[in-house]
Amino acid sequence: MTGKQLEFDQRITRLNKKHQKLNRGYRATMRSDGLVVMKPQRVRSAVPAKVLLLCLLGFFAFKAFLLSHLGPSAYETRVESLNQGTPVEQAGAWIMQADPVTALLAAQLNKVLF
Repeated sequence: MTGKQLEFDQRITRLNKKHQKLNRGYRATMRSDGLVVMKPQRVRSAVPAKVLLLCLLGFFAFKAFLLSHLGPSAYETRVESLNQGTPVEQAGAWIMQADPVTALLAAQLNKVLF
């Protein structure tokens, strides 16, 4: 009896998952025997959120490493020299300026590395 109950529970779980997928969107397709079947249609963004989050985390880690390696005064000097350049360099200076997250990560890196 437990084998049949387990099989039934697995089927219910599978049907619930299919129902949740169909709630997000579906398309009707006709099989070769003429039966119309609803298939879930995946709607995904062009770039997954995990990838964006990892890129942002990597960027902050890069800034923190630079701040830790160069020191606050040298880092600020380099950002200021960027700020004196072309509009693209000024945008880079605005992005690369030391923020609280970068300063905190740099302090933690200094404890570990030096």
